[in-house]
Amino acid sequence: MSPLLGITLKLISALSFTLMSAGIKAIAARYPTGELVFVRSFFALIPLLLWLGWRGEIPSALKTKNLRGHFKRGVIGSTGMFCGFVALSFLPLPDAVALGYAAPLAVVVLAALVLKERVRIYRWSAVTIGFIGVLIMLSPHLGSFQIAGGNAPAIGAAFGLAGACCSAFASIEVRQLTMTERTGAIVFYFTLMTTTLGLFTILLGWRMPDLQDAALMVAIGILGGLGQIFLVQAYRYGDASLIAPFEYSTMLWAVAIGWFVFGDWPASAVLIGAAIVIASGIYVILREKQLGLLKRETREVGSTRAT
Repeated sequence: MSPLLGITLKLISALSFTLMSAGIKAIAARYPTGELVFVRSFFALIPLLLWLGWRGEIPSALKTKNLRGHFKRGVIGSTGMFCGFVALSFLPLPDAVALGYAAPLAVVVLAALVLKERVRIYRWSAVTIGFIGVLIMLSPHLGSFQIAGGNAPAIGAAFGLAGACCSAFASIEVRQLTMTERTGAIVFYFTLMTTTLGLFTILLGWRMPDLQDAALMVAIGILGGLGQIFLVQAYRYGDASLIAPFEYSTMLWAVAIGWFVFGDWPASAVLIGAAIVIASGIYVILREKQLGLLKRETREVGSTRAT
């Protein structure tokens, strides 16, 4: 293994996903969320299928022993993607990204409730402190539910938190799928599911994009697909406990892009809360590594970032 290469690929993956989110934010006010979910998923299939073909995993990626599990994960993950995209339309980019950090903390809770994993006081303490950080991040956005010029921070915060919860549920489904399914199958069926569900929303009315927006939509999908590939490859070159914490580099990218592109700077409460959540998340990652719960195959799927 080459840990430095793994870290580099993880950082590139984080940048790809943040650029994807920035692209979504740039056009979210002009197009229905379902249309954005479709283009993000459909065009992500291009690099994904090329990558699976290069690895010789077609048609093996289409084989499954748990279609019902893929359907459940697809519905939950798609819901999370919808919520995340709505949050991006109402919140500054760094704020929306930071709220997503609640997902790994929620996974610990769900692992105890759904998978009956034993969670000791150390991880419960980290999760509790992390959720305090989430509340601190939410505090600047509470109180304004009125939509005026796309400005409804409380609505955006609610959808962002809902998206993080859906991501956590999706992670639990992925943990169960990895018992019988290959990584290629899990990624492929999820992308196919989100593409299909997004396409159904055409019945609610879509808007025909101009050439510039159409090019951006294609770029959004390809960035999402490339981010997924870089994420998978990162964990092939380094241990999960080493690679996973670099997920939080997305905050650095988000702050930089938010400032230079959108003129947004996160409130102090958001930065403080994000720092608390990040510290708690890293502790949970290290603790799961120590307990043998941080399985590479789970991280390879990139369940929280497939959305």
